[in-house]
Amino acid sequence: MPARRRLAILAEGQFGFHHGKTAVGVIRYGPDDVVAVIDSSQAGGNVSSILPDRDIPIVADLDDALSLEPRPDTLLIGIAPTGGRLPDSWRVTILAAIRAGLDVHSGLHTFLGDDPEFAAAAREAGTAIVDYRRPPARMETAVGRRHGPGKRVILTVGTDCAIGKMSVALELRAAARAAGRSAAFVPTGQTGMMIDGWGAAIDRLISDFAQGTVEWLVEEGERRGDWVIVEGQGSLDHPAYSSVTLALIHGATPQAMVLVHKAGQTEHDFDHLPDASFPIAPLRPFIELHERMAGLVAPSKVVAVALNTSAIESPDEARAEIARIAAETGLPVDDPFRFGPAPLWAAIEAGVEALPWVEG
Repeated sequence: MPARRRLAILAEGQFGFHHGKTAVGVIRYGPDDVVAVIDSSQAGGNVSSILPDRDIPIVADLDDALSLEPRPDTLLIGIAPTGGRLPDSWRVTILAAIRAGLDVHSGLHTFLGDDPEFAAAAREAGTAIVDYRRPPARMETAVGRRHGPGKRVILTVGTDCAIGKMSVALELRAAARAAGRSAAFVPTGQTGMMIDGWGAAIDRLISDFAQGTVEWLVEEGERRGDWVIVEGQGSLDHPAYSSVTLALIHGATPQAMVLVHKAGQTEHDFDHLPDASFPIAPLRPFIELHERMAGLVAPSKVVAVALNTSAIESPDEARAEIARIAAETGLPVDDPFRFGPAPLWAAIEAGVEALPWVEG
């Protein structure tokens, strides 16, 4: 077990559930101690304002973070911007962190370890730069691998990006383990990798090798548990990110899928064409589309809907929306984060075991 890190998370101007989802995910689920979040726009605040069970200060700059006890030993880049580029204004902070003896962990598409200035500073300071999106060296296409005897593979899929597919997968793993099941989480994005310490960022792979890499990840997941919960990415109809979803469906060949949907969201998170919008698909036909697409390679069924009700303030109204979606889809529906994952996990487990293509 690696030693726990002491993290200062850089999320300048962007700490929150959307662009700061890496920061939020690492704080909520990661094994490391978070000393501070750096965001001058919220300095003096506390992470508890959005994650009530986390008492972590939000500070103005790196110097403020370094003055805290215990002192951080790692600067983690806590944003996931469109295109994964490093904001130019952050270079000064990253260089200062390296020179102060901090390692730097990044999930950006911009590889900090390949930057000559950062690399030279790290060599001089004796610190490490970790780029989580750097792809594995393997370059293998899919070979049609079958799942091991007794293994159950479940993939989270979604109606949009950034709505909680990773969180649902982690909540379901926790519920499965609490129920006494041998369960593993397969990280397929940089935040999941930061949390679980392994995996591959599917959105950085050469397309020919994406499905083969997913096969390889699932094989490793099966070594780690009997119930294998694969983190989903993108959505099958997203104008920018549909390819990662299809690679996961055909590479993981899940026996079952869980659809993640954000209540109240009507359009995709895509604002690059001011005169165009891309509506969220109706759920029932979208579920059937996933099953048809999966069935081109291996049979799979959507066995439940995990509903993100964060936009609904009232718990009673959230439960009413859960009931409405259940009636619309004919499937078990719940918000596993808001109301706990155990009931949804029990329904998912029963649904998977009832599938005719799952070995008894």
